[in-house]
Amino acid sequence: MSEYILEIENLTKEFPGVKALKNVSVKIKKGEIHSICGENGAGKSTLMSVVSGVYPKGTYEGKVRFKGHETNYASVKDSEKEGLAIIHQELALSPYLPIYENIFLGHMQTKFGIINWNKYKKESKDYLKIVGLNEPPETVVSKLGVGKQQLVEIARALSKKAELLIMDEPTSSLNDDESEKLLNLILEFKRQGITSVVISHKLGEVLKVADTVTILRDGKSISTYDVKADNLTEEMIIKDMVGRDLTHRFPERKHSVGDTVMEVKNWTVYHPEYHSIKVVDDVSFYLRKGEILAFCGPMGAGRTELMMSLFGRSYGSKSEGDLLLHGKRMVFKNARAAIKSGIGFVSEDRKSLGLVLIQDVKTNISYASLNKLSRFGIMDEHKELKEAERYQKDLNIRTPSVYQVVRNLSGGNQQKVAVSKTLLASPEILIVDEPTRGIDVGAKTEIYGILNDMIAAGKSIIMVSSELPEAIGMADRIYVMNEGKIKGMLMSEEATQEKIMHLALVG
Repeated sequence: MSEYILEIENLTKEFPGVKALKNVSVKIKKGEIHSICGENGAGKSTLMSVVSGVYPKGTYEGKVRFKGHETNYASVKDSEKEGLAIIHQELALSPYLPIYENIFLGHMQTKFGIINWNKYKKESKDYLKIVGLNEPPETVVSKLGVGKQQLVEIARALSKKAELLIMDEPTSSLNDDESEKLLNLILEFKRQGITSVVISHKLGEVLKVADTVTILRDGKSISTYDVKADNLTEEMIIKDMVGRDLTHRFPERKHSVGDTVMEVKNWTVYHPEYHSIKVVDDVSFYLRKGEILAFCGPMGAGRTELMMSLFGRSYGSKSEGDLLLHGKRMVFKNARAAIKSGIGFVSEDRKSLGLVLIQDVKTNISYASLNKLSRFGIMDEHKELKEAERYQKDLNIRTPSVYQVVRNLSGGNQQKVAVSKTLLASPEILIVDEPTRGIDVGAKTEIYGILNDMIAAGKSIIMVSSELPEAIGMADRIYVMNEGKIKGMLMSEEATQEKIMHLALVG
């Protein structure tokens, strides 16, 4: 019997105009935690989609062996029957069904066409206990936070008797506490004999849990390391991922901070459904020209809600307080008014709120600047194409052409398209919410460079970030929020992760 549960040999997968995988070979041992690392677009998710049957046999070249025999999957259901389960980065739960129905959805057994719901409610409790989710099985999934929904997905995979669990960016939407719990759960699965494949950009987490790391670059398998035997470090992973040393993850910038360009006074925002609940409570801050201002704090602190409410009242049933631009009080009825006044916004949820995934790169880039690209209501298609190609070049958007559909791009390149859309509107103030969520270190460095170029041009930036090293490395000042309130402010030279967490939790 082979010591490997999964063997991938010379795997090649092509899409129209793109060769996503080129002769990739990987071997995964039984009972280990094997991490797959690489830049966005390196082929990590495509590789696992081939392995799990998302792309059926015949759509790729090469061999995949699971538990010693070559696979011939026509769909994901075939791989699940053999004990292979994949959890994608975008959770595939039904938000309107309760937890227990989501866990067994698609593989419930019936007797005379009737489902024994009580049986599944009872069985779901066992799986919820394994993953550490203390919620009633009848709870509707939409009432859960992202971290708890992730646990429901894992419980669902376990209910299918998974021997190999593939997780694509499992902690990308989780806060530090939730991430820590999930990593401990993966380690517990290892003790139970379950093999895990973890795709992640968070290299600290990779080194904490992984036994073996395989690195992909440009669709090729570059290297495989034994974490302990090879004394693997983040620098070694990064060098193989990007093909070069990244000595400065946060590029230095030369800038001078000027006068106050934006001031927010006593800003309060009420919940969109429960109108008496304050989501943002009496917040005041200021932003200066040529400055990067960061907002940090735990999930649910109110950071995103604050920024969306300032951007044309895009969040909340009601907001109170004053917003001043260059000393003049402004009242924005909608996002269009905010854009016209020189405020740009890049959402943390690029797939739902930042991009139209079924449209091409060119169309997405132009969406926020239709007035700028048209005359008498008629779009200047030549100008639109020229601007799209300029941003493709300037921001290094890796795509065969600007006519490529956005959903076919990697996460990092999708993020660059979202940033391009906002930059084309020529904002004086750019609000970026989690600008590097779910993208690799190489793409992060490029995004940081774009932000620094804006600062050099005299623009101002407000950055919401859950990654504390990012906030400390990029910002001039850091506001710390929790429970809808600002708990304190730190200058960059005095900021540490410990001080930020202390302000958030203690004040």
